[in-house]
Formats: sequence, C-alpha cells, structure tokens
Amino acid sequence: MFPIVWMVIIGAASIALVKIAFFPDSAAEADPTVPTGELTEPVVTVARGTITNDLTLQGSVAADPAVPLKATAVGTVDDVYIQQGATVAEGDLVYDIRVETVRDPVETTAADGTVSVSQPPPAVRFERVYAEADGVLSALGVIHDQAVTVGEVTGQVAPPRFSVTGSIDAQQLYRIQDRPTEAQVSITGGPAAFTCTGLAITTPLAGEGAGEATGGEAAPTGSGTSFRCQVPAEVTVFPGLAATVTLAGGLAEDVLVVPTTAVEGTAESGVVFRLAEDGSTEEVPVTLGLTDGSSVEITGGVDEGAELLQFVPGATADDAAVEGGECVQNPDGSVFCP
Repeated sequence: MFPIVWMVIIGAASIALVKIAFFPDSAAEADPTVPTGELTEPVVTVARGTITNDLTLQGSVAADPAVPLKATAVGTVDDVYIQQGATVAEGDLVYDIRVETVRDPVETTAADGTVSVSQPPPAVRFERVYAEADGVLSALGVIHDQAVTVGEVTGQVAPPRFSVTGSIDAQQLYRIQDRPTEAQVSITGGPAAFTCTGLAITTPLAGEGAGEATGGEAAPTGSGTSFRCQVPAEVTVFPGLAATVTLAGGLAEDVLVVPTTAVEGTAESGVVFRLAEDGSTEEVPVTLGLTDGSSVEITGGVDEGAELLQFVPGATADDAAVEGGECVQNPDGSVFCP
C-alpha cells in the first residue's frame, strides 16, 4: 500500500510544478513600474443655486470724534459761561467775543471857523460761540480778555456716542458696489448682535485733511478704504472692543453658479474653460454677478449643465485650497486633486 501512497503524492507534486511553470496565476501582482491609472482634470457642472453675498469684516468700537468749538470773530473773550468738563447740549452758549469796530473820525467846525477832528469810541458788539453738539466740554482753552481769531479752535465737545470702525481691502469693494446703509454687528464678549446704522464707506481723496492742522478731527493717516457706522444709544459698548461686522451685499436665488476656482476673474467679467466633446478645452468669456467668496454667479456666456474645469489652468495650490481639497501642484504648474 505504501508504494501506492507515494505514487499519489509524487503525482500531485508533479501536477503542481507543471501548473506553476506553464500556467501562472492571472491575479499575480502587476509590475509597479508600469502605469495603470489615468490622470484627469477635475470638472464641475454649471448648476443653479443661491448666492448670499454677505461680507464679513473685523472692526472695533471707537468713541465718536470730538466736535471742535471755533471762534466766530476777531476780538477778545468777554464772558465764559461754561467751564471745561461740564455737560452741554447743542446750542448752549459757551462764551462770547467782544468785537470792536473803529469808527470814522468826526470833523466839527467851531463858531470861529476852526475845524477839529475827533475820534469817536469804537463800536462794540458781541459774537456768541455755541456748542455744536451734545456731549461733554472736554477742552476749553479761553479766558477773559484773551484775543482770538476767526476759525480758531478754542475747545472740543466729546459726544456721548460710539461707532464701529474698520478697514476694507480694495478688492472687497467689488462685492458691495451697491453700498448698504446699515450693518449687523456682533461684539466679542458683549451684548447680542445689533444693527449699526448710518453706514459710511469712505476712501480719502488725494490731499484730504490738508490745512486742518489747527484742530478738529485728526486727518486720515492712511489711504485705505474704511467704514464707520453708529452704535444705537441703547447698546452699551466701550472703546476698544473687537467687533465682527457683516455687510449685506445682495442675494441671488435660482441662478447659475460655479466655484470661484473655475473662473479667471472675480468681478463683472471672466473666463472659464469648457470641456469640448473631443475632450479638449476651450476658453469661454463669461459675465459675472454676485459672489460669496467661494462661488460666483454666472450671468452669461455658458448654459446650465456645461462642464468646466474646476481649476483655471496654471492655478496654484493656494488657489485650489479655496475649495478645501488636498490638491497637488504638478511640475508644469497644473493642479491635480485626487
């Protein structure tokens, strides 16, 4: 019996060797040096959506600038009615100015025909200086008999109001071409969010502030665009508090949208790269509407359902990061997102 068992074992081993030699396993590992995948550019489809153009900015609470108290005539200070540190209301009389006007000489003829010339006393009038705003008379630099000139800043009234102020990057102005008149403000560690009214967005003109060295509001120290809005009187705030400010730049519903990374250009007009039927790409000019910073409205140039490259050719890895993906920049400058 043992010879038969050995014959069976030897036969099975022979068959296994033949299979290994002439019939290798089809599932064997492929050569790792031979590429088996295919790199494709990521694409997006033009689809309908909603763009909420809320621009979020950082700012801080500041006391409103003091309102200057200016002399209204050339003369000398007569009476001072309110002292520094007192609370005043707009229109309160702070001090008056004695103004003397020289009269023309008067000629008189005596009975004997002698002509004499006399100088009459000057005409005297009083010019009053009133507070230009409600607040505290934070500065007053006049005393009785002090000489003053027209327009001389002689005091300051600090209004009991606060504003939220901050700066806006020039490129962000494209998002708020229809300027809002109010903003939503949230104070860090402060009261609930509130509406800040009287929103003003300003860019200093060349030369603005020149000639104001005599006092009043400080001249702008930079050339950037800034915003300011009024804190409601019932909201308690303090100078220096940090604030998050949201400006509503518009809402577009049921419009064509694509990621901003798919468009070369961010405002008014741009270029997208559309996939053709043969797999090539073509540049297509488009017109742009609202953007929220990550998506942009397409108002013309391509139709719903068109397939576009997700990233503009030559886009950097920083541009791709806008979409939050882990993208790799190739040596030729293109971007691949797995």
